[in-house]
Parts: sequence; structure tokens; C-alpha cells
Amino acid sequence: MYIQWFPGHMTKALRMMEENVKLVDSVIYVLDARCISASFNPSFTKLINNKTVLYIVNKCDLVEKSDADRWAKYFRDKKYSFIMTSSLSGKDRSRIVEALKNINRDMIERYRAKGVKKSVRAMVIGVPNSGKSTLINSLCGVKRTVTGDRPGVTRGKQWVTLGSGVELLDTPGTVWPKFEVNEYAKHLAFVGSIKDDVLNIEELAGEIIEFYRENHADYFENRYNLELSESKIEDILSEIGKKRGYMLSGGVIDVERSARAVADDFRKQKLGKVMLEFPPAY
Repeated sequence: MYIQWFPGHMTKALRMMEENVKLVDSVIYVLDARCISASFNPSFTKLINNKTVLYIVNKCDLVEKSDADRWAKYFRDKKYSFIMTSSLSGKDRSRIVEALKNINRDMIERYRAKGVKKSVRAMVIGVPNSGKSTLINSLCGVKRTVTGDRPGVTRGKQWVTLGSGVELLDTPGTVWPKFEVNEYAKHLAFVGSIKDDVLNIEELAGEIIEFYRENHADYFENRYNLELSESKIEDILSEIGKKRGYMLSGGVIDVERSARAVADDFRKQKLGKVMLEFPPAY
């Protein structure tokens, strides 16, 4: 399955971010815990140059803690400022605000010495559907930005002021302009960062099935009450459709609906807590 997807509004979004990054002190880089490597967008490299960066590894509730801990060790060894969290829970608000202030402590103290109370301004970036807007709403304590479980919900910039000396600039999610590693493109498609409308949904489901066949066959087999073994993808989707009553007129099994069910089940954690990528060797 080969994927290339970079709609025009993302080109405009990148240009907007490049123009506005001079207005901020920091960058909050939101990463999806299920596919952290794929969440590192090379297009953001220029944005984080000469800026303090706080990495938010989001959606940690969707992976096993032991797997998340491997990434936490990687980030610590790289001396990155980071927080592992699930923005939906809202539990880490104070930790995130404090971490953002800590990485900007020198700047805050310089202004304080001049008698100026300086707010920290941060741009929030990430791939689509990584949870940027949900994170901002969590930090605000109320809904300030529109959220959704599909890419493209945030289309323009939006400033949000917290009551704790922090101002955030929400930005549209942006994927890689050109995927140099197709595996990363597939993983972003798995988690919903790439629109299903531009994908062959049956191929996507097939890739998800192959992932489970190689890694967590028991999760998949328990969910659908079938055996993966050496079965062909089309036979597996047909079996799922038959079991769930996905039928078209004339008694034909709706394989496309089965494929969408597989993709939805993965994204809704009905196929277990799984991590698609692990830290690189270093």
C-alpha cells in the first residue's frame, strides 16, 4: 500500500506556521503514542530551530505502559523535555504548564529583572488527529477549540490564553509533504491522521490485519472469533462480514463495510492496546 497525500490547505498551514513562529517563545510538539516516529514531521524542523520545545506524547492510554516507558527512556536519554499523557483525561494540566514555564525559565527571569511579567507564548504543532485541540481544551479547562477524530478539523490558527501566564497558538495538523518512509504513512493512516476518503479502505484493512497477524494475532482473533493463520485478506473480511451480517442485495457480503469496521475497531482500541513503532537504536 503506497500513500502520498498532501492537500493544498496543508501547504498554506505550513506557510502560516513559518510566518507566525517568530511570535512565540516555544513549540509544543504533540505526538501520537501509537506511532511516535511517524508523528515527527520533517516539515516542522525549521519551526523548532532556536525554540524551546516541549514534546507531548499524547494518547498514552491507547498503548501499554511498558511500551510507553521505552519511549520515555529514549526521550530522557536524548535530554528532551517531554510529558507522557492522555489529553482526554485532563490530569496533567499543571504538569504541562509547569514544564512549559521551566524550559522558558531564563527568559521569564530576564523579563522579571526588568520589572516585566512575561507570558510564555507557544505554538502547538503536530500531525492531524494527534490531539492538539483536545490538549488545548484540557489545558483551558473548557472547550475553546473544535475537536474531532478525523484529520482537517482545525483549518486556521487560533490564539488561546490560559489563566496561568501562558498563551497558545493552535495550528492545523500537517503530514509529511512527501513520505520518505511508506511504513510511517501506513501507520498514520491506521490511526486516522490521513483521510480515509483518499485511501483504498480494503487495502488499509489488509495492512492492519497483516500487522496483527505478525504481532498480536490473539487480539484480532478474539475480537472477531476467527483464526488468522494463513487465510487470505479477502477471506478474512468476508468472514467478518458474514458474522456481522454485512450484506448487500442478492446475498453478497459487503466487504467494504467489513474493512471499515476493522479500521474503526483499531482506532477505538477494540483490537487491544498496541504500539506501531518503537524507539530507534541509539
